Amino acid sequence: MKYNIAIDGPAGAGKSTIAKKLAADLGYIYVDTGAMYRAMAYYFIQNKIAADNEKAVAEACADVDITIQYKDGEQQVLLNGENVNGVIRNEEVGNMASATSVYPVVRTKLVDLQRQLAQKENVIMDGRDIGTVVLPDANVKIYLTAGSRVRAERRYKELQAKGVHCDLDEIEKDIIDRDYRDMHRETSPLKQADDAVCLDSSNLDIDGVVSEMKKIIQSKAQV
Repeated sequence: MKYNIAIDGPAGAGKSTIAKKLAADLGYIYVDTGAMYRAMAYYFIQNKIAADNEKAVAEACADVDITIQYKDGEQQVLLNGENVNGVIRNEEVGNMASATSVYPVVRTKLVDLQRQLAQKENVIMDGRDIGTVVLPDANVKIYLTAGSRVRAERRYKELQAKGVHCDLDEIEKDIIDRDYRDMHRETSPLKQADDAVCLDSSNLDIDGVVSEMKKIIQSKAQV
């Protein structure tokens, strides 16, 4: 029986950063669900499938296999057996992923692939519907959140460090708008699972959040 940990929460809460570190500490596979959507999007682009052609997108899903493995300590996203790490992080792929992830057929396909991974490995998976939809029977469910201003400040600092000119108030507005869309979308809306533990990271650094999560995991193991 594999052990599964589901981490959900709004944009900018630090889910991916925390999940990666926690997985490394525990020796688990970190399943980057966002990268899987990007790999699917890359397939659509390579095969010249338009984002607004839902029929073609649906037909293409049958020809796609995406999995995640670790090699030499690096996570590799495999699209039909090919490592696509180096080609899925650009803006074109991100925009295609955003446009096509709304289709139920895409979500159904990737949820099935994510569940297959969780059946074979001890995994930590983060997203917006992991504990509610993807892994409803996960051993541990954590809802990681933070105030919108805190999340905006984190993003602002990241962009500033990259030399990108940005406005803090605009970033916060975008985050609030995205929260609303995520929480009110028809398919798999963002919400805290009934049996999830809510962890607010507003006043915690990365190590602090990881420490609190380990306490939660330990407490669940003792039940």
